[in-house]
Amino acid sequence: MNYPSNIIKRTKQAVSYGNRGMDLEHCLNESNVFYEEENRALIYKKPTPIGVVDVHYSSRGKVIDKAYFKSPSTLDYNGLYRGKYIEFEAKETKHGTSFPLSNIHPHQIRHIQKVLDHGGIVFLVVKIQSNVYLLDGQVFLDFIQSSKRQSIPYSYFLEKGHKIVEKINPPLDYLSVVDKIYFGGML
Repeated sequence: MNYPSNIIKRTKQAVSYGNRGMDLEHCLNESNVFYEEENRALIYKKPTPIGVVDVHYSSRGKVIDKAYFKSPSTLDYNGLYRGKYIEFEAKETKHGTSFPLSNIHPHQIRHIQKVLDHGGIVFLVVKIQSNVYLLDGQVFLDFIQSSKRQSIPYSYFLEKGHKIVEKINPPLDYLSVVDKIYFGGML
């Protein structure tokens, strides 16, 4: 099929249990490229900080043989949108009825609170039951503080989350939801 040059061709990739976040992250990465090309936002995937222990050289260049995680990573994405700092974590779950809180680490929860304390925009993007939701950082923290549950039920996403529309460009238009929640729907 011949696609117009301004449309990104996406192919559905199989998601294994080990890489269950890759499909969501792939769509978010494509969305971020679109947002940057349209000069709407600068949002980047943050690399996990690693320390290299051992390398060898091959015909293709340096190859890392041994490495370790230097420090726990904070959240997956950060950047600037409409003059505000923005940061979010992207997660997928195979659990059809809930999102396990064990998917978010204690240092990430503390980091969400710090971003809020400094006036930044922070949220989770969660894919559950083939739908993608934006859950505001404060709403997420409120759930943790008010519930003894070990998971967020799907009904909570329906009630407190904001569904992100899947499109062609951008694949996940999460900034439209950010506009609605944090900027009163104004562009």
